[in-house]
This record gives sequence, C-alpha cells and structure tokens, in this order.
Amino acid sequence: MNCPDYNSPQALKRILDEKGFAMQKKFGQNFLTSPDAREKIIALLELVPWEAVWEVGPGLGAMTSGLLAAGADVTAFELDRGFISLLEGYFADEVGNASFRIVAGDVLRNWKRELDSCGKAADGIKLFGNLPYNIAATFIADTITSGVRFARCAFTVQREVADRMRARPGSRDNSSFSVLCQWLYDVKACVDLAPGCFWPRPNVASQAVLFTPRKTPVSVRDSRTFVKLVHALFAQRRKTLFNNIKPLLPPGACADDLFSAAGVNKGERAENLSVEEFAALADALFSLRA
Repeated sequence: MNCPDYNSPQALKRILDEKGFAMQKKFGQNFLTSPDAREKIIALLELVPWEAVWEVGPGLGAMTSGLLAAGADVTAFELDRGFISLLEGYFADEVGNASFRIVAGDVLRNWKRELDSCGKAADGIKLFGNLPYNIAATFIADTITSGVRFARCAFTVQREVADRMRARPGSRDNSSFSVLCQWLYDVKACVDLAPGCFWPRPNVASQAVLFTPRKTPVSVRDSRTFVKLVHALFAQRRKTLFNNIKPLLPPGACADDLFSAAGVNKGERAENLSVEEFAALADALFSLRA
C-alpha cells in the first residue's frame, strides 16, 4: 500500500487539488479522518484473514487500507472514476495479488450482478459502507427486500438514518425501513461520530451501526407478501391497519377474518406493531390469497 495521510484534511485536500478533482456533493462525499473512529468501526466486522468484505464508496481508501491491513479480501464499489484511478495506484500490490478489486459504477445497479458472479453466498460476505444520505436507506432496503442477508454489516450513516434502522414499536422513528432492517438483523448503534471526525465537516452527526443476523429469524411464508404488506401499512401513517390493508385484500375477502387469524388489533397503526406481528399479518394475507 502506498496511501496518503488519511488523518490529515490538508493532505487529502492537496491530493484532490493536484488531481483537479472537485468534491461531488451529489455523491455525499465526506472522508473519515479520525483514526480512532476508523479502528473502532473496522473492529465491528470481527475480521479474520482472507474473509470477503464488500465496501461501498471507498473514496480515497481510508477504510480500505484498514480492511486490507486486517487481512480482508476486499471488493470495493465506487462510482467516481477519479477515485478509482487513485485507488488502483494506492493499492496496486493488492490489486496484483487479487486481495483488492474495484467494481466501477452505481452500487444500486450492480450489487446484484456482482453477487451472482462472485462465487460466494451473501452469508459468506461482510458488508461495510460509509454511506451517503442519498443512498443509505435505498441500498440497505434493496438488499433486504431481495432476500439477501450478509454475514455481518457495519454502516456509517447520518444519525437520523441510524435512528430509523433501530426504531422500536411505538417510536415516531419506526417505519417500513425499521421493520425491514429488524426482520433479518439485530441492529445495534455502536460508534457516535461527531462532524469533526470527517472532512469536509458535515452539518449533522453520524453513527456507525452494526447489523448481525438474527439468532431467531422471523420467518414468513412468502417474503414478497411480507415486504408489500409492510410498505402498504406504513403508506398512510395516520390511518389504522384496517384502512391501509384494504387495497391488498383479494376480492370478497374479509379484513376482520385476516386480523382475527393474525391475532392483531385492526385499530392499531403500523408504527406500533412488532416485526412478528407484521409477519403474522403477512402469513394470514398469503393464506387468503392462496
């Protein structure tokens, strides 16, 4: 590795200026310059040598260098062609020995293709990302709704996104995204990151969140029915479950029978349900449609 000083905003700025790279606000680019924070976040992955890690948005490679130093086999998803050229230079040796590779382009479009072609199952891959606000929820929800569960995930996100990931029933932050995250994973907030941990300094606080596969999975008879129901019941938060579920019912079906079969109060609102109650409703709905 022949890397820059990732702890120095001045050094990073000098590199970008020398290369003529402008910071792309639309990509949400902020570099984690705190070595202590980087070390704590990498520790969350509990890496062993030669383990497969996917990194989303490596930027200039601050976290990449730590992942490689821990012995990981890293696949990085990067959209910015300027960063890709720098990464290929910084980690030329690792590219040469196949411990580091870059998947160029939009991760939202190419992660499924990469999973299909990489020769590994998702439960044999650990996932990391310092995720910008504009893709964090979309990317994570996309993996989950596709039925993909990784071995372990550590995400650095804006605090409000972290709050939604781990929101409990009854919380105003509880949303369809909360339910989907907690359907497949136990979600834990681990490292608080003040704006000063980053360069450029963002206007909001961030947090590193750990996803570990649930020891007792919440099983559903049909995952597509579950996902569709979760989104539908949160579509109009002020409405009751009874009113929100009507568009999902097959012709002639009785909503009262569905709620009775699931053991769920039809007068509740979606934000007050547990993941298990959503699963029970989805199974009851699937039975009606069968």
